[in-house]
Amino acid sequence: MIKQPEQNKEGKKLPLVEDFFSIQGEGFHTGRAAYFIRLGGCDIGCSWCDSPFAWDHEIHPLTNADDIVGRIITSGTDSVVITGGEPLMWNLDYLCSQLKKNNISTYLETSGAYPLTGKWNWICLSPKKNMKPVTEICKLADELKVVIQEKIDFKWAEEYRSQVNEKCRLFLQPEWSSFERIIPEIVDYVKNNSVWRISLQVHKYMHIP
Repeated sequence: MIKQPEQNKEGKKLPLVEDFFSIQGEGFHTGRAAYFIRLGGCDIGCSWCDSPFAWDHEIHPLTNADDIVGRIITSGTDSVVITGGEPLMWNLDYLCSQLKKNNISTYLETSGAYPLTGKWNWICLSPKKNMKPVTEICKLADELKVVIQEKIDFKWAEEYRSQVNEKCRLFLQPEWSSFERIIPEIVDYVKNNSVWRISLQVHKYMHIP
């Protein structure tokens, strides 16, 4: 984890990149309204990342978690997705506790590379080759979402399929810039391996964040 100032170890301030009310665009909960919190900081460095602007936490202001929660409550949402960057670089216990106090469900999008903090209604694990996920998160994941850029990535997906629990939902997602080239491979793979489903980034087709 990033070395944090003593007064911030409880996670009462977080490097906020952006927060907004929108529609979940990928994975199991596609189409559902949710409030999104994107936190800064990521040292995984995927070449195809669609949010590299979130990597450097130092350029994003530390924001009071209570202020973020206030905006969430005002939006009227009943669920929050916390993403990044890699959100587990930060202590999310306080943020989740405040959301739970207001009966707001919490959803996590993570590579799983850091220890789990926070209390979650749903954990979406999207493992990355540069930094493998910790075992605890593999066992707790409700959803495994593997980005497919090359055919070799199917092997990576199966490696983590064997590590998640039997109730975990399994998704293969085409890397956006490789969509036209790789989607036929994914379609054929799912036809022959029906435990998997295809996840598409439909928010990009809807031109929403």
